[in-house]
Amino acid sequence: MFSVLIKVGFNGGTPITEEFFIENISCKHNEDLGHILLPDWEIQRSRNFLEEKEALFRKLASEELQPVKGLQKLLKWIEDCGLRRAAVTNAPRSNAELLISTLGLSDFFEILVIGSECDRDSVSGIKAGMGAGMPVVGLGTRNPEQLLTEAGAALFFRILMTLSCGQNRKS
Repeated sequence: MFSVLIKVGFNGGTPITEEFFIENISCKHNEDLGHILLPDWEIQRSRNFLEEKEALFRKLASEELQPVKGLQKLLKWIEDCGLRRAAVTNAPRSNAELLISTLGLSDFFEILVIGSECDRDSVSGIKAGMGAGMPVVGLGTRNPEQLLTEAGAALFFRILMTLSCGQNRKS
């Protein structure tokens, strides 16, 4: 997202900090992002821009996405414990389905819950899961542990990133 925003002159072309990302972008729907990041733009222009951003994300993900270190060990632990599994995300359905499929997790998750498709939505996937009455596992790939546990994660796992969707490109 960083490079896409810089191309349109956001923040005077200055790269976005990780802190700005966590506070203003992470866990937000595109509709909200349009109002936050591009408040002076016409709604349709903002939507088109965000759709292009999502298409770029899917392209990069399909070309570069790799499982984070420790994922297989975590999946085995979950299966060994006999836990039921749902993927809950605020990502657009097309993104979530692509990531799950690319990582070979289509058979792992029993259900995929998309925040924007729920009557009772929330800002983050953890809050959505909590709102549905499910214990939630927080994966520390980008958001700080404190934010995830404050949102209600019953368990937290820190997973080190290797390469995830152009992570090294700051996009």
